[in-house]
Amino acid sequence: MTLAPPAERAAETISLTGRPWRLRDAPAGRALAIAQRHGLPEVVGRVLAARGVTVAEVPHHLTPRIRDWLPDPSHLRDMDRAAGRLADAVLRREPVGILTDYDVDGASAAALLGRWLGALDVSFRVVVPDRLEHGYGPHPALLATLAEAGIRLVLVLDAGTTAFAALEEARRLGLEVVVVDHHQAEEALPPAFALVNPNRRDQASPLGHLAAVGVTFVLLVAANRELRRRGAFTDRTEPDLRAWLDLVALGTVCDVVPLTGLNRAFVAQGLKVATRSRVPGLAELARVARIEGPGEARHLGYVLGPRLNAGGRLGASDLAVRLLLAEDEEEVARLAAELDRLNRRRQELEQRVLEAALACVRPQLERDRPVLFAAGGGWHPGVVGIVAGRLTERFDRPSFVGGHDGRGHVRGSARSVEGFDVGAAVIAARRAGLLEAGGGHELAAGFTLADGKREAFLDFLAERAHHVFRGPPERRPLWLDGHLTTRGVRLDLARLLARLAPFGPGNPEPRFALVDAIPRGARVVGRDHVRLWLAGTGGGGVEAIAFRSAGTPLGEALLAGRTRLWLAGRVVLDRWQRRERVRFVVEDAAVPAEG
Repeated sequence: MTLAPPAERAAETISLTGRPWRLRDAPAGRALAIAQRHGLPEVVGRVLAARGVTVAEVPHHLTPRIRDWLPDPSHLRDMDRAAGRLADAVLRREPVGILTDYDVDGASAAALLGRWLGALDVSFRVVVPDRLEHGYGPHPALLATLAEAGIRLVLVLDAGTTAFAALEEARRLGLEVVVVDHHQAEEALPPAFALVNPNRRDQASPLGHLAAVGVTFVLLVAANRELRRRGAFTDRTEPDLRAWLDLVALGTVCDVVPLTGLNRAFVAQGLKVATRSRVPGLAELARVARIEGPGEARHLGYVLGPRLNAGGRLGASDLAVRLLLAEDEEEVARLAAELDRLNRRRQELEQRVLEAALACVRPQLERDRPVLFAAGGGWHPGVVGIVAGRLTERFDRPSFVGGHDGRGHVRGSARSVEGFDVGAAVIAARRAGLLEAGGGHELAAGFTLADGKREAFLDFLAERAHHVFRGPPERRPLWLDGHLTTRGVRLDLARLLARLAPFGPGNPEPRFALVDAIPRGARVVGRDHVRLWLAGTGGGGVEAIAFRSAGTPLGEALLAGRTRLWLAGRVVLDRWQRRERVRFVVEDAAVPAEG
């Protein structure tokens, strides 16, 4: 449904960002029932109903608890086998190898497993692939390193589901490999002692939305249960997995998986744990980043996550997991400072590659190519995924970005939009012989493309995209949850909306249209933000800010101080030094048809 205030003037509404405004569909009867049954304002009832929350589910949504969403771990194929083998290692004091991915999900999964093993006095060794030298997944050389160290049991985290050649080599080396993953699988599976993945083709599970760290947590729940069954905790303390939920929240948010069901509970409970974290590295990284907390999901995703990822992007792939496992105060400080430094370097490289990628895709945009592709020499492989995400955000199209490796290949990453499963597309292209390697999930993937197959690969993507979009992808709508007046933007509403957090995919932050706002006192703050006061035509007012809007049509309209604008954005509860205030974050504006 198109939203324009008032609704009958919809056809005359012009958004300054060019995005259409849409009203989320919410069953009116359910929204009213939620409000009445649970004593909530009707606007909050509508927000909940629009996210599929039933009347009975409201308490679970407002107070998400893990036990309400965690099914029996044994429903996952190979889970009991994996948990049993892990329990064997604990009881035998057998050293364990951990091979994990270089992103935050992989690092947090390895840190979770490592801290659990450490609590049980089991030695372990973590190895992390180098993005340039080894690429993604369990490289045979790393498996050989673990075998040479006398390790027999290896857990591969956040990878391995399609690592056929590597796991064949592991079997030859005499390793027993347990894969703990969440990426899309093929019909055939590689040889492994156990392969725990809720997204196996032969698996029916409500946990398909988990990140690898979430699957690892479920494995450790099963392992604790198995050890308890064997009487292992009669003379030792059972590890309390809840103590490390901040690690689970970290990987879940940073891997951009849906914040619904168990993931929502992981993040909500993990943020509470973060205030008294047993992981010194998280607290130190927050201090280096100059934030209080981490107290919100955005701190994990936009502040800590990029810093933890910086090592893997720029050739120091094990820094993140080392920080998350470190206990020595000096080591923690040194690792956090190094990751912060690498993140600043990453930002510089990202900006250079983004400028070059924009030049590559402009002709494609003019030809309305449904999928964007950019590649260049000297593009650092550690930032191509971020740049792909920037292109997708800016142009609302699936984007593939890679760097020439000097050996006849483009190695890169892809990001997608809702409706185009880029992981499935990459796997299909690989199976069709168009890619040397590749895999991923619905919104993100990695690929290796031979130079001679570039045009055939692009034709394959275009044809697949045309079947999905039936033409060029449309601009993403700005989905809104209703209308408000400035008088209605109050502290009590902001507090109620904050209870719907954590926000992210699957549980988007509520957005509203302000229908009576008059910008007053607008000024540029920081580099490019616009701060202002919104007065209401019927009284009332609220402080507002439009981030990164200076120099854009939105920012210029706010600075011009028009008599009246329709504004779209978020009602935010700001907490600073134990004080609370409400603020409206402006994301778009429309000029009222009457002037």
